[in-house]
Amino acid sequence: MDLNVETFTTEIAEALRSYDKFVICLDKPPEDCKASLVRLLEKAIKAYVERGPGLRHGIALDRQVTIILSQTDAEKPLCGIYFNLHSPYHKKE
Repeated sequence: MDLNVETFTTEIAEALRSYDKFVICLDKPPEDCKASLVRLLEKAIKAYVERGPGLRHGIALDRQVTIILSQTDAEKPLCGIYFNLHSPYHKKE
């Protein structure tokens, strides 16, 4: 399967609806959210496609969003988009 951002349009649309309705973020206004999701999804796809043997995930994140692509038995990986107050994957500064 050729993975690209368009593969996950449903997931992005659902995340944008949730962001618009529930998320307050001073660093990322709603009009910048979609561009940020697309950029992070591109990074997660790259991490997923280039993952090492035995690894099952591709992860990309910024301070407010974490996107995880997880391998399944189906051809299309699961896509989780999380709006964070804190991420365990974020590197300590």
